[in-house]
Amino acid sequence: MPWQGVNERDRQWLIELLKTRSYEKKKVTLASGKESDFFIDCKQTVLTAEGHVLVGSLMFDAIERLFPSCEAVAGVELGGCPLASAVSVLSFERGKPLAALYVRKEAKDHGSKRLVENDKSLREGIPVVVLEDVITTGGSTLKSVEKLKAVGATVLGVIAIVDRQEGGAETIKAAGLPFVAITTKADIVD
Repeated sequence: MPWQGVNERDRQWLIELLKTRSYEKKKVTLASGKESDFFIDCKQTVLTAEGHVLVGSLMFDAIERLFPSCEAVAGVELGGCPLASAVSVLSFERGKPLAALYVRKEAKDHGSKRLVENDKSLREGIPVVVLEDVITTGGSTLKSVEKLKAVGATVLGVIAIVDRQEGGAETIKAAGLPFVAITTKADIVD
């Protein structure tokens, strides 16, 4: 789904931050195993104060518009975790608190051994939106969706900061989940 945000000014501000802080032209192997000649490290943008505010606001607005029944946001380890926290903080300030959940790639081998952090906010059928920093193939996102379903959550959809436009959006949609990206590779890469 193309971005139809209500705050285009903040979206453009985020794009400029992504271009200057997160985009690098270099050879890299992505989490999907694919090789690429560029890298978009969203954490370099998100982990600034203004980045937190921008992604929190833009993602919360998208949730309000597209998934109004949402009660929790799930960040996929590691890049999605600050997104979930940013949205959760902003949601409280705006009077519609959403719990933040962190979905681990693997269960901890000590302590609680959880796959999903903040499990005390979970209940059977809780409506959750998954937040991602970058989507390439969609594989890690769908693994996280399965982990959330295993703990009883109902996943409403997926929102990403960047769609690399390499098939991930289509993979997520083919799995029956609505998907929206705030930006795409075309917005960032010259």
